[in-house]
Amino acid sequence: MKRALVTGGSGGIGAAVCRRLAADGCHVYVHANSRFAQAEKFAAEIAASGGSAAAVAFDVADREATGAALRELLEAGPIQIVVNNAGIHDDAMMPGMRPEQWSRVIDVSLNGFFNVTQPLLMPMIGTRWGRIVNVSSVAALAGNRGQTNYAAAKAGLHGATKALALELASRGITVNAVAPGIIASAMTEGVFSRDLIEKFVPMKRAGTPEEVADLIGFLASDRAAYISGQIVSINGAMI
Repeated sequence: MKRALVTGGSGGIGAAVCRRLAADGCHVYVHANSRFAQAEKFAAEIAASGGSAAAVAFDVADREATGAALRELLEAGPIQIVVNNAGIHDDAMMPGMRPEQWSRVIDVSLNGFFNVTQPLLMPMIGTRWGRIVNVSSVAALAGNRGQTNYAAAKAGLHGATKALALELASRGITVNAVAPGIIASAMTEGVFSRDLIEKFVPMKRAGTPEEVADLIGFLASDRAAYISGQIVSINGAMI
């Protein structure tokens, strides 16, 4: 049974990805930071429905805490599927953005990618099989007012994705990024009205977490063995 770690796995897109990977036969680590109780409950739900899952908690922006948590997970064997889904918004127009708003968003989305992925690479390389999927955003491709920090962090993931894909291509490990557009979730519920969605999304609707999870599940499977270094958009033809 392959072992998968999904950061930010307790809600929205992360939860849908956990369900999909568990349905595909993986043992899934549902990661959370402040919402560990929710992650534990969700992991129990996956197990009750016949899947295999456990909850883990650490702040991906805290390198030492992340490293300690991952060393504990690696005692049971390599983690071969990593979905870097953890990310935060702290929006402000750049002229009024506080330094801590910039730093925290970069720390979680971009430094968190390094903190989580780097310690898992050598054990993964030893198995000659691995899948790394980084969750980005349409904001990294097109920009978005008030999200200079978020767009920068996610765009940084694109460069990291392509470079790491080259480094690992001969080791049976693929590295890709998925860039969702407007996806229905608690995070977007009060932000995008139906009129706004119809204006900006040619398909006239928000995507679903399950649609994103299906794409990630495919990229994490054997069927996607020749796809690496790609930024795959899922945004209803927005761009």
